[in-house]
Amino acid sequence: MSKFGERIKDLAKKLGKENQEVAEDLGLSKSQMSHYTTGKRKVPSDLLQKIVDTYSINPQFLFRENVPLYKENNDDNSKKVSSKYNYYPVSISAGLPINVDGITNDDVEQISIPDSIMKGHAGSKDVFFMKTNGESMNNVIPHDSLIAVKHTDINNLKNGDIVVYSCNHEYSVKRIYNDANNKRFVFKPDSTDMRFIDNVVTYEEAKDLKLYGKVVLYIVNLD
Repeated sequence: MSKFGERIKDLAKKLGKENQEVAEDLGLSKSQMSHYTTGKRKVPSDLLQKIVDTYSINPQFLFRENVPLYKENNDDNSKKVSSKYNYYPVSISAGLPINVDGITNDDVEQISIPDSIMKGHAGSKDVFFMKTNGESMNNVIPHDSLIAVKHTDINNLKNGDIVVYSCNHEYSVKRIYNDANNKRFVFKPDSTDMRFIDNVVTYEEAKDLKLYGKVVLYIVNLD
């Protein structure tokens, strides 16, 4: 397992994740993951199995280079072709923040998404779905897109990540930037329409700021 660290780095790269995000998906601390990837601690077989199950990958990928991340479909691995996720039937504004009834579990529905689309997030209990409404993110996410949102701690976000957030019960989708020098969070649109402007929340005002998660995938309706 001396090359385990290299395989994990390769896995994270192919999934479009950081090593720390992989650790979080597996329920490991940063130090635990470091012990395994540097060879200081032997990798237990149950952790290897958890990696395979979490990302639905080819087990041989963890041991050998030049092995496909996913197996080709066959009778054994095609039995599970989709997973169910929580779906909140409200539209989150991709324009100015708008008032909605709120993100609660009262009216939650279930939605099935093919694992082939979700890739590394397939089956994740930390992912939920909702729709966007508006044009302020149309460079990246068109109006009426279905978005997959992964619960993510604000400390694990990078500047430029797209997030679903609320402040004073107003919900929106924007890119987040932590402007530490000026003690504020800046939520920026990403649009062809220059009328959309930044939403600034100071650290003092952030007591009313709620982060629901990072947008990890979107599905566009072309009709």
